[in-house]
This record gives sequence, C-alpha cells and structure tokens, in this order.
Amino acid sequence: MTNQPYEDYDPYQQPPAQPQWGYEEQQYATQQWQGQTWETQTHAPVQAAQPQAPAAETAYMPQQTYAPAQQPHSHAQQAHAQQQPGYTQHPQHPQQAPQPQQAPQSAHTPPTPAPAPGSGPAEPGSGSGSGYGPATLAGNARITDAQRARLEGRSPIIEPGMQPALLTGLLGLLLAVAAPISSYALVVPLVILQAVTAAGWFRLNGMWPARQGIALAFLGALAADAAVLVAGRDQAPAAILGPLGIWVLLSLVLQLRSHADPDTRMYGLMATVAASALAIIATGFLGADPDAASVGAAAVAVAVVARALPLPTVASVIVSVLAAAGAGIAVGGMTGVGTKGALIGAGAAVCALAGHRAASYDYPSKFVHFTAGVALPLAAAAPAVWILGR
Repeated sequence: MTNQPYEDYDPYQQPPAQPQWGYEEQQYATQQWQGQTWETQTHAPVQAAQPQAPAAETAYMPQQTYAPAQQPHSHAQQAHAQQQPGYTQHPQHPQQAPQPQQAPQSAHTPPTPAPAPGSGPAEPGSGSGSGYGPATLAGNARITDAQRARLEGRSPIIEPGMQPALLTGLLGLLLAVAAPISSYALVVPLVILQAVTAAGWFRLNGMWPARQGIALAFLGALAADAAVLVAGRDQAPAAILGPLGIWVLLSLVLQLRSHADPDTRMYGLMATVAASALAIIATGFLGADPDAASVGAAAVAVAVVARALPLPTVASVIVSVLAAAGAGIAVGGMTGVGTKGALIGAGAAVCALAGHRAASYDYPSKFVHFTAGVALPLAAAAPAVWILGR
C-alpha cells in the first residue's frame, strides 16, 4: 500500500461546493468587514474572483487582527505573498493614525459641485440666484378698491359717492321739470333712466356683458311706456303689470334656450327678471299724477345728494329723509300739491335710499356706481310716487 504524499493532505480543505479564496481576497474581505484602514486606500479594487489556488498555497492563512495591516516580516512570507496575483510592493514607512470613517460614495454618482463664490441661494421658482421670484407670488400692486377692501377684510358696502349722486340729482331734476309739461316730454328722461337701470343691475350682479338680458329688460320698459301712453294714466296699473308678466315669461324662454349649466341659467333668469321688473316699474313716473311725479323726482334728487355728504351713516340717513321732506314741501307749494308734498318726498326718499343701498353692496365697481348707483334710487322710488300721489 502506497502512502499518500504529505502535501496532498489538507486538514483545512473546504468542501468542493464552496470556492477557495486567496491571500489577497481574504485580506480584502476581512478589511472590508473590519472597516477602512490606511492601507486599504492604496490597494487596487478587486476585479473578479481569482481561480482556485492549489491546496498547498491556501493551506496556511495568516492571522488577521484589528490593527492596520502590516507588511510581511519574514522572507518566506514575503516570497509567498509575491506569488499571489495583483501583489504590489508597498514602501516601508511609519504607521499612520486611522482616518475617520466616511460615508461610502457610489461609483456611479458624480460628486456634488461646490457652489460658485458669491452666488446666493436661488428664490423658489426662479431657477437662478438673481433673487427675483415669479410674478404670481409677488402679486399685482394695481388692484381695484373692491379687491383692496376684500383683502383688508372691510365691509362689502361701498357707497357710490358724490359724483353718481350729482348725476342722480340731475336726472331727477329733468324728470321733475318734464313731468308738468307733458307725458311725451317725460318719456325722454324716463327712457334714459330705464336703460341705465337695466345695464346697471346686470353689472351689479357680476354678469357682463349680458347683451340679450339687458336688451330684453329695456324692451320691456319701452313696452310698458307705450302701454301707458296708449291706455292713459287711469289705466296705468294694468298697463304696467301686463308687460311685466309677459316679460317674465320671455325671460324664462330666453334662459331655456341657453346652453349654459343649470346654475348659470338660474342665476341669469333671476337677474333678467329683476332687471326687467326694475326697468318696468320705473314707468310709474309716467303713470302718476304730473305734480306728484315732479315732487317725488325732486325729493329723490335732494335725498341722494344729502346721503353722499361725509356724515355718519345714521345721521346721513336722517338728514336725507328730512331734506327730501323739505324739498317735497317746497316743490309741492309750487305745483299745487301743498303740504302733502312732505309725505310724498319722505316716502320717495325712503325707497330711494333702499335702491342706493342695493347699488352699494358686494364691492361694486365704478361702472356699477355710475349706472346702478345713479338709476336705482329713482327706479325704486317710482311705485311710492304713484301710490302716494293718488
């Protein structure tokens, strides 16, 4: 029986299924497990697993410690290391202190470039370090009075002011002067009042342009004027209520033909009906007694101008009603109405202040002030003039 050579016996031989590592691979894996040392910075990266070394070369594994890796001390160990692939001779130098642990960086991630000197942080959304943000964040300084009031949390009531009040006074004086002359003379300023009422109400409700609705309301007012002129002042109620009912049906038909969504159509229907009603009831100046129409128009003119004075709200309302009553007495004395003009003037002033209040609501624009703010006080006072004048 022939004995096997001593070299063939390897008590440390691993099972065939597990690959054998060489000296350098074992050292690399141990150092990776223990952490970085000063010597691992000089080793070249391991490209791939080396082929299995003979049993004689892997029989002896040097002991690994937690200290930084040292150079081979003996000539035998140094010769053994030189036989390994990828061996690099390191110059002998004193040991250095281990460097602090650093976070590993991916080989595929490029290093983050340092910011250029003098460049500041960029504004959000600007895309540069210029310090200027987008215009949408800065806002627009040229805002309207209504937008400023909304941002400041102030009341939604913004009164028209003195200029619309003066226009209302001028239009009221034209009605007061034309009423005693003839019905046809009164129609001229009345048609102007009805046109401004229809346009102002649509704009007050935020619906602009609404040409069909404005035209429909204005045509209803013209129809009521024509009916009163034909039927006479004695038949004024029927001549006014007839076109009003017909125009409500026409407003409904107009909105049914619209292709807007249901909410928009309902909102347009209400605005059209209200504008038509206000424009048609202004015909009450034409159906009322001429002297009463003159007293009521003059009283409204005085009341609106007094309301625009820079006074507290309560005091301004009281002054307006008293001034309208005084104007009613003065004009009533000139037209033969007498002291009854105070009642007509006070009643017309109360209705006119209600219309003035409606034109001041919900942050109205300047266009609303010069349309609804001018016409609504006179249009709202027309039924009171007709009723009190009888």
